[in-house]
Amino acid sequence: MSFFSRNERERLLVIAPHCDDEIFGCAGLMAKAIQSGHEVAVIIVSNADIEQYRQRHGVARGIDRKGEMIAGLNELGVRDFEILFEDPDIHMRLDQLPMIDLVTRIERTARLSIDVFKPSILLLPAASYNQDHDVVYRAGTAACRPHLRHEKHFVPTVLIYDQPQLCWGSSFTPNFYVDIEAWLPLKLAALGHHRSQLRDAPHHASL
Repeated sequence: MSFFSRNERERLLVIAPHCDDEIFGCAGLMAKAIQSGHEVAVIIVSNADIEQYRQRHGVARGIDRKGEMIAGLNELGVRDFEILFEDPDIHMRLDQLPMIDLVTRIERTARLSIDVFKPSILLLPAASYNQDHDVVYRAGTAACRPHLRHEKHFVPTVLIYDQPQLCWGSSFTPNFYVDIEAWLPLKLAALGHHRSQLRDAPHHASL
């Protein structure tokens, strides 16, 4: 049975640490959901200028990464997104934020928070050695903890997505798969907009 074969219209909320994580992690699923008539929104936790690991790649400007992200989401058909932080002192240091601040934004105060958007499916980055991904995973998990339905929106389906570059040392053990073969070309097209992050094969960030 198809994941999107149910009669009701699903509302997917994707939470990604930085621009491009949503594309690497679950663009195929987003495209499949949208083309199946469901609604998708994306929260990017942080975006700002970043000095990339290799000096020859230089600085990736936050304004450029935001533009790449918007182009990629447009490619998929995602109509709404939000960036929580655009402070260079916070970017790549999300583990330095008080956890309550991040949980509260994801849970209820952000424009696309769980309480506001009311997703039926929440997608979080897998816990990993990447400190920003790990803290977003933990904050997202805390934000969707069960509560009385009349007091807080309950998310019935919570999925974790992974990325090939984060598999090393990871305890990620998936037990849920969605076939995205028909949507893989669209995922790659969306990823192609993230020019500042793409690398030549066989790099894990290559098309």
